[in-house]
Amino acid sequence: MNNIELTKKVRSAMYCQCRRRGYTAPVGVLMEIGVLQKSKYEDWRFGRIPYLESVCTINLHKLSFIMHQMRIYAKNNGLKPSFCYYKRWGVKKKNGQGDKPVIPLRFSKIGNPEVEKWYATHFVDSNRIKELNAASTENKNLEQEF
Repeated sequence: MNNIELTKKVRSAMYCQCRRRGYTAPVGVLMEIGVLQKSKYEDWRFGRIPYLESVCTINLHKLSFIMHQMRIYAKNNGLKPSFCYYKRWGVKKKNGQGDKPVIPLRFSKIGNPEVEKWYATHFVDSNRIKELNAASTENKNLEQEF
């Protein structure tokens, strides 16, 4: 896949995610464009894979290109960056009591803080969120009438 095709796929995925839920996330884009299988994403979230980049089907140069294109799209469309903390799924409480231990997940092999930050950054469309919330409220009001 060349860079022009990749750029189109990234833009399309980001647009669709923003329309559907009001925000877009790098892992969601990677899955939508076919670079990351959902099963591999879930394995990573459960801690069975040490870092996400290892299961993506393209090289690091292309992954970096995708991340850059996401930032460009977000800036050009007024999407606001919002950091999301990714932690391991399925961690049981110690001795059945207290808080669950929080185990952070890694996106990259080297763990560069800047790279990790960009993988964990969601881009929010504030206007679309307002629209979705208004539609949800309207639907709830209609359901209550009946």
